[in-house]
Amino acid sequence: MPEIAIAERAGVGADGLPRPTEDHVAVLDDAVLLLDGATSPSPDLPPGGWYADLLVRELAGELRTRPAADLGDALASAIAGVAAAQGLAPGHSPSSTVSILRWDADRVEALVLADSPVVAFGRFGTDVVSDGRLLALREDGLLQTGADVRRRRNTEGGFWVAEADPAAAGKAVRRVWPRAEIDAVLLATDGVSIGVDEYHLFGWPDVLRLARADGPDAVLDAVRTAEKQDPMGERWPRPKRHDDQALVLVEFNPSPDQGLFSGFSRITPTTRPATLGAWGIHGGSGSGG
Repeated sequence: MPEIAIAERAGVGADGLPRPTEDHVAVLDDAVLLLDGATSPSPDLPPGGWYADLLVRELAGELRTRPAADLGDALASAIAGVAAAQGLAPGHSPSSTVSILRWDADRVEALVLADSPVVAFGRFGTDVVSDGRLLALREDGLLQTGADVRRRRNTEGGFWVAEADPAAAGKAVRRVWPRAEIDAVLLATDGVSIGVDEYHLFGWPDVLRLARADGPDAVLDAVRTAEKQDPMGERWPRPKRHDDQALVLVEFNPSPDQGLFSGFSRITPTTRPATLGAWGIHGGSGSGG
């Protein structure tokens, strides 16, 4: 049974004020789900954290009741379920990234929709499962306004994210590895992966080493420290001084000298604290935005 360590930290809103995290993590018996609710591009929409909280619970229910379901099908059903229950329509709905890691005795599989990467480590080296469409649009200056985001969201030539259109699930990036070849996997929201992709503080193997040595929270510390040294966003332009952060370390072959660090949540499906809810769900109240 894999060992799972989770570190989370709330960021601030676009106004610079603290608010609940919009990242959500759920741990099932054979899977980990990581969602990052997007800041709503329109003030008349509910916050992304609210949507991510609903979707992670719906998706956890889908995978719990249909453990052999295709990940894309399960995600599509969850998106449709939330949209129907809440009266959400494509193009007029909050949204969220989705990352799923699932395993059985023979294989480990990942699904990534939008910019919350899954990074696997094993005999093959390092395999980064990422959806680069959103970052590419940002780098090209094509997502400057809320109107830009709405126009390019869930469209060909744009980017894909969980919203109210179940078809988005079919646009996710997928990967499958033999379980025997996997040592560890990281799942991260962009408040953590930005330290690799944009700040260039470290590479993914460095992130794994730091998380193993000092706990996943040490990785969050490193990113947050860099941001505090650039409070006005002059070196690293960004819409918020600090984004929400979530990092999950899944150890498939933990060594005896691991597990000595502290300061974060460390759980397995069989020892999951009752306070995490029916499926071991972490995250904010969903009231953020």
